Amino acid sequence: MSFRKRSVGLSSPSTTSQKAAVEPEVVSALGVRPSPLDGRPTTSSGTASLDSLFGGHAGLALGNSLLLEESGTTEYSGTLLRFYAAEGVLHGHQVHAIGVGEQWGRELPGVARLENDTRSGPSSVEKEKMKIAWRYERLGDFGTRASPSTRASVAAPRDLEKQHLDKSLSKDLVFCHSFDLTKRLSLPDPSPLNFIPISSTEQNMSPFSSVIQSLTQELNTSPTGTIHRLVIPNILSPALYPSHSSNPHFILQFLHSLRALLRQHSARLTAMITLPLLLYPRSTGLVRWMELVSDGVIELIPFPHSVEFRASTATGAATAQEEKPQGIVQIHRLPVFSEKGGGVSTAGDDLAFTASRRKFVIKPFSLPPVEGDIEAQRGEGEGKPKKVTMEF
Repeated sequence: MSFRKRSVGLSSPSTTSQKAAVEPEVVSALGVRPSPLDGRPTTSSGTASLDSLFGGHAGLALGNSLLLEESGTTEYSGTLLRFYAAEGVLHGHQVHAIGVGEQWGRELPGVARLENDTRSGPSSVEKEKMKIAWRYERLGDFGTRASPSTRASVAAPRDLEKQHLDKSLSKDLVFCHSFDLTKRLSLPDPSPLNFIPISSTEQNMSPFSSVIQSLTQELNTSPTGTIHRLVIPNILSPALYPSHSSNPHFILQFLHSLRALLRQHSARLTAMITLPLLLYPRSTGLVRWMELVSDGVIELIPFPHSVEFRASTATGAATAQEEKPQGIVQIHRLPVFSEKGGGVSTAGDDLAFTASRRKFVIKPFSLPPVEGDIEAQRGEGEGKPKKVTMEF
């Protein structure tokens, strides 16, 4: 009888070593963590509730783009875009802004100060203790019963283990920050922001050619472990782009080239684009083609002032402690990574967003009960059984 191993895959040792050398470098980068579903590297969009919409991956997967559409004259999509850029600056990512100047970078929101940070005393100590795993806490209890010499010999290795654990936990805790729109982010001295202008060329020349060339050069010359974020605010807006930029031959060619760069640098590059639907409605063929080229498409539909006022006076849509929703969120498309899907989440649920100076929250939305329906307002449905006296 032969004891030969069977069903062993043939692979060259060089290929295996290359994969082992590349994967830890990507995952160990700041602001990047593996997906809980399939382990692909993901990064935060700067908004925790938006990260939860990406098909269970808890973040935007590297090598993908997101198109944010907004109807009306509001700037909610611009707020999400600034959170996305500020998150990249805090993690040391290279942020490329298209069509805007340095003034846009100075207006990035700063990190919001949590309420727990203002407290002092035992609360801060308990917060530090929670960072340490329970098994290390138990080791501390046993150390109190040991002799002083034993404590001195065990204290140094234990402190080193706690420091390593705190460092690993701190990386996970800063995956997604909370931002305050009233504050301004202080940029480091070598600024990670790269502003790429739109070249106003002739009518028969694409204004996006210089963008692709500059972005390709930055990707090729930067170190291998550098994560890049591409920010394109208000694409095709007449205030930022020339009139001939809306030519389908130019804009679709640019998006195809951008998608090729995303696939080529699938472990280093992500992109987020905003589009004003007031100027380019979804009923046009150009916008539909732009959606097909993008990996993810999310639309923000703000409420009119009259509807928002009536919703604030109604009961049931939100409690007194909750903030009133300011618009509807529609998910038209999410990245699909395999034949099993992976890009479908919150199917059938109506989503609404609430924006304030300290947070941008996306959560399920339901209409308030009809005025005069006291049972519905009290939470007593019609199908709830009522108490009936029975005679025996």
